Amino acid sequence: MAYGKLSYTGLFILMTFFTNCSAQDRNMEKDSKQQLLNRQPAVAGQFYPADSTELRKMIRELSGKALPQKTDNVLAVISPHAGYVYSGEVSVTSFNQIDPNKKYDNIFIIASSHRAYFQGASIYSIGNYETPLGEVKVNIELAQKLIDDNKIFSYVPKAHIGEHSIEVQLPLLQYRMKVPFQIVPIVIGTQSVGDCKKMAGILRPFLNEKNLFIISSDFSHYPSYEDAVKLDKKTALAIISNDPEAFLQEIQSPANSGVPELATRACGWTSILTLLYMTENRNDIEYKLLQYKNSGDTEFGDKRRVVGYNSIILEKTIKTTNKMNFILDQKDKRDLLDIARATVEQYVKTGTVPELYPDVYSDNLKVKTGAFVTLNENRKLRGCIGHFEADKPLYQIVQDMAVAAATQDPRFQPVDKRELDDIEIEISVLTPMKKIDSVDEIELGRDGIYIKKGFRAGTFLPQVATETGWNLEQFLGHCARDKAGIGWEGWKDADIYTYQALVFGEDELEENE
Repeated sequence: MAYGKLSYTGLFILMTFFTNCSAQDRNMEKDSKQQLLNRQPAVAGQFYPADSTELRKMIRELSGKALPQKTDNVLAVISPHAGYVYSGEVSVTSFNQIDPNKKYDNIFIIASSHRAYFQGASIYSIGNYETPLGEVKVNIELAQKLIDDNKIFSYVPKAHIGEHSIEVQLPLLQYRMKVPFQIVPIVIGTQSVGDCKKMAGILRPFLNEKNLFIISSDFSHYPSYEDAVKLDKKTALAIISNDPEAFLQEIQSPANSGVPELATRACGWTSILTLLYMTENRNDIEYKLLQYKNSGDTEFGDKRRVVGYNSIILEKTIKTTNKMNFILDQKDKRDLLDIARATVEQYVKTGTVPELYPDVYSDNLKVKTGAFVTLNENRKLRGCIGHFEADKPLYQIVQDMAVAAATQDPRFQPVDKRELDDIEIEISVLTPMKKIDSVDEIELGRDGIYIKKGFRAGTFLPQVATETGWNLEQFLGHCARDKAGIGWEGWKDADIYTYQALVFGEDELEENE
């Protein structure tokens, strides 16, 4: 077949046709990208009922068993993600802490991938999530901005397709919330601690009262019932200490290898670690363990091989003043002294500390505040160490300071087990420190002092002034010279802080009991 020459007019028409087709193709591609691609339920009918009526009924029944709302200032919840028949009660306890009428800017749901491993984390940014209870809106604009602005975030399709750990949270959230909400679904694919720290730095500005974080994680996998109870309590204590390094040490403990059938201490450990890196060094928040159960507690579970579930919340605390704004009753004092006594004796004898179970303590002992532990032997000082920062629960601070007073006071040799019967323990629970402008603000017997000049610092507890009979100048002079090492008059151009203390000892309680 012969081809004739194409005229300039024909060539122009043909070029225009292809140009228009190309533009149309590009527009169709653009429209396709803008079209929402909702993430469909993957485990409905397996982890929870696929029928909406049956699903609502099940959640309603779980709500009747779960613990009620205990706080109005929740910033984050840790919730399990197993089948509802196993973990639903504990999950609903976490969700019950959420204000159902609060209009959050965003609800971030952070989970760790079970099926795919990849760098960083994947944010679902191409549509909404769907459950049997309807559509859950995704803040696509924010999701895409996080991806565009941070290399550690991306959209990885395989991270979301079959992953259950975000999906199982959504019906509970839909049932709980009475006002519209939108989510930012994040699935962590990395196993890198450094990546968790980077993600925490990016998400930290969102951790405030305008937003809510839901952290999806089960705890120990497949040990016996008895082993799970012990391990999961230890993991929970590490979390509520708000110390990411303590959490890592606990879940990576060499002792794990000795627990039969144990596969992991927390499958969502990277998600929990990211939250802990977001909250470390904040003294205006507090973690609380609300409930613990494992699959062996259900009619469907086998106690020989279980999975553990903790309900843990993060709440914003009300700032305290330089006044003792809580009272310790006799049981509180006895509990703290028992902690100190048991800790000193066990540590001196074995080098280990006894395990603590915070659920048996009152809320006062879970307040984050400073404390000193003082050891006296035959009414003479044998060791005294304290901690000012309000960064751990009181019961934990007392245990830590009991060890320190017995073994780390540089003025004394470590306590020997032969001395234990002669040791008397005194505890001083501290208020937050307050910087003063004039020493006239100090009231002897009421206020402790902390003097700081450059890198040197020293302190006297309030009772020191009473026990010594010093006047104000002597109280300041001895602290400056003997404790801070800045000379008798060094306090005059130093920073001075005051604090108060609730002081009680074993001898006092024995007289009153």
